[in-house]
Amino acid sequence: QVQLVESGGGLVQPGGSLRLSCAASGIIFRHYGMGWYRQAPGKQRELVAGITQFLTTNYADSVKGRFTISRDNTKNTVYLQMNSLRPEDTAVYYCKVNGPTEYWGQGTQVTVSS
Repeated sequence: QVQLVESGGGLVQPGGSLRLSCAASGIIFRHYGMGWYRQAPGKQRELVAGITQFLTTNYADSVKGRFTISRDNTKNTVYLQMNSLRPEDTAVYYCKVNGPTEYWGQGTQVTVSS
């Protein structure tokens, strides 16, 4: 009974910031890597950022230097801090457990527009 609950999405102006949160339950959170993915209209879902159980991080080239993924194992939560947002960042953002079984969050809309 794994559940990933996201929050923090919304409408923001270009150059603005948002912080997405994904709270996990039903797993031993600290044992798994986590990832943030996004899917824009008409495009394939892509990896935005990942963080392993060892706190190693990786980012898509398009977000390097702007986004930061982090996790708080005491809260079973992974975060995506998004700064300097651009219109092309507009997408549905999904949280995923990076394990043998893939569990996805419900997706949260991020819209960057003036």
